[in-house]
Amino acid sequence: MRSLLALMSCASILAASSALAETRVFIIPNQADGYGVDQCLAKSDKCGAQVARTYCQSRDFAQASAYRRVDPDEITGSVPKSGANCSHRHCDEYVAITCQR
Repeated sequence: MRSLLALMSCASILAASSALAETRVFIIPNQADGYGVDQCLAKSDKCGAQVARTYCQSRDFAQASAYRRVDPDEITGSVPKSGANCSHRHCDEYVAITCQR
C-alpha cells in the first residue's frame, strides 16, 4: 500500500513539474541590422546568447535554451520568399529561438 502511495505521489510531482516547464520555439526573420546581432543568432555564436535571452524575457520566458539559423524548408506554413517584396538580401533566412519558462 505504501509503495502504491509513493508511486502516485511521484507521478503527481512529475506531472506538475512538466506542466511548469513550458518550452516554445519562436521563428523570427534574420534581418541584417548593421550591428552583427543577426549573424550571432544565425551562427549560434556566444554573442547571440544575450540577444536570445532578452528576446525570451520580452515574451515572459525565463531563458533561451537554444538559438540557430533555420532553413525556410523546415518551417511549416507561409513564409515570404525572395523576390519583388524582398527589401534586403536575406529574405529567406530565419532564426529559431527556443525559450523556456
